[in-house]
Amino acid sequence: MTVWAGRTATEIADAVRRREVTPREVVAEHLARIAAGNARVGAFRVVRATAALEEADAVGARTDLAELPLAGVPVAVKDNLPVRGESTRIGSAATSTALAAEDHETVARLRAAGAVVVGLTHVPELCVFGTTDGVHGIARNPWDPSRTAGGSSGGSAAAVAAGLVPIALGNDGMGSLRIPAAHCGLIGLKPGSGRVPVDLGDAWFGMSENGPLATTAADARLMFSVLAGEPVPAHDSVPAGAGSVEAEATHRLKIAFSTRSPIAGVPVTKPYAALARQAGRLLAGAGHQLATANPPYPLSFGAVILARWTGGTAQDAEGLDPRLLTRRTRQHAAIGRAAERLGLLRPDHRAALNARLDPFFEEYDVLLTPALARRGPAAVAWHERGWLANIAVNTFCSPMTPPWNLSGRPALSMPFGLLPTGLPGAIQLVGRPGSEHQLLDLVAQLERLNPWQRTAPRA
Repeated sequence: MTVWAGRTATEIADAVRRREVTPREVVAEHLARIAAGNARVGAFRVVRATAALEEADAVGARTDLAELPLAGVPVAVKDNLPVRGESTRIGSAATSTALAAEDHETVARLRAAGAVVVGLTHVPELCVFGTTDGVHGIARNPWDPSRTAGGSSGGSAAAVAAGLVPIALGNDGMGSLRIPAAHCGLIGLKPGSGRVPVDLGDAWFGMSENGPLATTAADARLMFSVLAGEPVPAHDSVPAGAGSVEAEATHRLKIAFSTRSPIAGVPVTKPYAALARQAGRLLAGAGHQLATANPPYPLSFGAVILARWTGGTAQDAEGLDPRLLTRRTRQHAAIGRAAERLGLLRPDHRAALNARLDPFFEEYDVLLTPALARRGPAAVAWHERGWLANIAVNTFCSPMTPPWNLSGRPALSMPFGLLPTGLPGAIQLVGRPGSEHQLLDLVAQLERLNPWQRTAPRA
């Protein structure tokens, strides 16, 4: 008997299109794995067992089944994106329990491509922090459940890393895809501005983007293409430029390598720096031109990003009962309101940052950095702790991701090597506007040169 839970999205969709397996069989297997494994990792707030099977049957009955790029593929959705017929709680007791009347556009695109939504995943309250814990549960790293899965797309990352689903949908306002992907050994792609529909209010002053979590370059590319409304890779073929030997022989990139933290006083620890350096050597050995070069981050970057981070939370908290918000969220929003009163949320922050960064990216095609500065904190109830404790643990763990939200450039994290703890290591790749597929080409190349274990060992 073929087991489909644990297969890639690309493999599942291909088998469904060939009618080797039905969408119901695929979804039922994944629901069984979720029932057996979710308690250990805390990935899902809602599991749509009955609805998902009904929707799988509807996919199987579609007359265009053979053309669906995600035919029968189970997908998890982050619980800040509306899914028709489900509440969108955003990790809080203060949000509405009303059922969404319509899918978010990204969810609609996944469903149109044949995917089946099996559940909604845990997030920290209002998706503010880099640890996923709150009144609805704690998302844990499947590689080590004593550690956080990261945040804010932590539940989605835990679901994919545990093999409960092959792909998941999340979003990234300061690293919220890349941080949990880095902790959990996944690929997390934050698209550049305008590539994928957002529709998340003001989206943290334009810093937040929706994107995929996946275990392979092929799956990340497939899901990104669907979300972006682009032509998807042809079935049974290697996409042009997808890291093939021919593409590598003709397209050498100029890559800048840097371990410098964008936030003064927050260094990258040696294990993460060493893995990024190793990845650079591997790419140089494959023919790319590698140079050590630090982006010209402004000294004020930490203050700028704190103002926008807290200001975005202040907007999201408007209209919610503050008595039902956790203490850390209330204080975060209060600081954001103060930042707005003081005129610290200037609309020209993105333009000013890009004016500094544009010459750097005119010289270099891609920036390679560590994805994190240190390993993830413990999977505990951080939402019950004070604001300063949360700010410290977030900042010292993940200073490398926020510049690319403010700048609007595409960025991704991907697995690379192992840390001394035995947990997956990770690097970050950043590119020019519109270079998502170029970054995925590098992922595909590194995937062949330095393969990783796609999912955590099952307990």
